[in-house]
Amino acid sequence: MSRNNIKQVWALLLVLVCVELCGSGRASAAPICVHGQAGCHFLSLADLFDRVIQHSARMHSISSDLHSEFREELTEVILKLLVAWKDPLWQFHQNMVHQDDFNNFSSNKALEMSYMVHELRKGVEKVADRMQHLGMISNSLSGLSSPEALDPSSDTSGESQAMSDHDLLYCFRRDSNKVQNYLKILKCRIVPENGC
Repeated sequence: MSRNNIKQVWALLLVLVCVELCGSGRASAAPICVHGQAGCHFLSLADLFDRVIQHSARMHSISSDLHSEFREELTEVILKLLVAWKDPLWQFHQNMVHQDDFNNFSSNKALEMSYMVHELRKGVEKVADRMQHLGMISNSLSGLSSPEALDPSSDTSGESQAMSDHDLLYCFRRDSNKVQNYLKILKCRIVPENGC
């Protein structure tokens, strides 16, 4: 969720507070006053507590929705990054196999990276499935693990062929670091008691 959306939600919350504390949206001739000044509608302490508790419950509900949406978006970004690297890494491995400049060890490392991305994607899918089962995120992530889930207009295999092997490795290293950091953030948001 963007900062502008978060600001809009907080602005809406402030309006709701004002409406709630100023008469629950009812048009009243007299303002609500705590001390019973002249011309004011007097609320008992119990009524005031009821109103702020109701408002607090609504605020908690909205913040829970935002927190859940943040988890879902972060999980989606992780899966999209992993899916996006499938074809470029396979192409990189194929390039290394057919070039005399690289030895068998380097070719095997390239294949291992491709395999590790595949295994990591499967692991993140399991985490997402568990979070869905626990009601932490919605089912909107299903289908993100396929290459078709990416923008169909983007040709990742053609893009990786145009990149030099050095550039591809640089970008992969950067993105794999992002995935690792995003996973750590996600873990801390979901299970903060486990080493965060």
